[in-house]
Amino acid sequence: MSTGTDITPTAVAPGPAPTTQPRTRDRTEPRAAAVRLPAREPQAPREPAAPSEAGAARRRLAALGRWSRAAALRSAAIIALLALWETAPRLGLVDATFLPPVSEVAEAWWGLAGDGQLAEHTRASLVRSFGGFGIAVTVAVPLGLLIGWYRPVAALLGPLLEVFRNTAALALLPVFVLLLGIGETSKVSIVVYACVWPILLNTISAVGNADPTLVRLARSMDLSTPRLFQKVILPASVPAVFTGIRLAGAVSILVLVAAEMIGAKAGLGYLINASQFNFAIPQMYAGIVTISAIGVAFNQLLVAVERRLSLWRVPG
Repeated sequence: MSTGTDITPTAVAPGPAPTTQPRTRDRTEPRAAAVRLPAREPQAPREPAAPSEAGAARRRLAALGRWSRAAALRSAAIIALLALWETAPRLGLVDATFLPPVSEVAEAWWGLAGDGQLAEHTRASLVRSFGGFGIAVTVAVPLGLLIGWYRPVAALLGPLLEVFRNTAALALLPVFVLLLGIGETSKVSIVVYACVWPILLNTISAVGNADPTLVRLARSMDLSTPRLFQKVILPASVPAVFTGIRLAGAVSILVLVAAEMIGAKAGLGYLINASQFNFAIPQMYAGIVTISAIGVAFNQLLVAVERRLSLWRVPG
């Protein structure tokens, strides 16, 4: 019998391994103060770097070269014609009496310009030509819109238009002279008659060829007839109408020259006719050259106006 306490080892049940939990910040723990950075001052936008002088000079030279090539290409035929005109009479290829060199024509033109005759005759012709042309545009464009839009009007006036459009203006010149005399009225009237038909026929065709889809769309939007013309018909008709106007501009000068050769006392047609009778051949050619220059300038003016009124068109 032992007197000590008998100690027996007891098995300890294994417990779960201690887990490590993330340390959570105590809400009472003070937060770190936010560090504020100094605000940046607004910077001015950087200007693009100026191109170097050498690059700008190269671009100017390239543009000048392109313009020079285009100008040379456009004027090559004119320069060739003037060269042929100058050399052919001097080489005896044509009779210099009836076709003097262009240098003699230039001298005659300068002489007419110096003594004021050229300005006087040009002014008389321009007043008649532009006056008749303006009246023709004022009458033919509204009438063409009316005939092209309203079918009953087209059916009524169609046969009459077919009769007169096939009658040459110069064929009716004696009729105008007999009815209106040999004064200014007959000359302006023959210009009006000759200019009306290109404008009128092209305007009728332009209205008839307007896009029907656009017209139906405009009608579905309850546009009135004036607004329909303003927004759809007139913009779509500008190219064709100006084609007729440009043709009429050329016709106005040509017909006027023929009218001024009968009973006129001033004008480029009178100058050409009088120079022929007086056998002043260089002065005659000077008048012809002046008429050609006026026709070219007038056509370029109409082209510029057409481009200004056709800015809405998308280039092809």
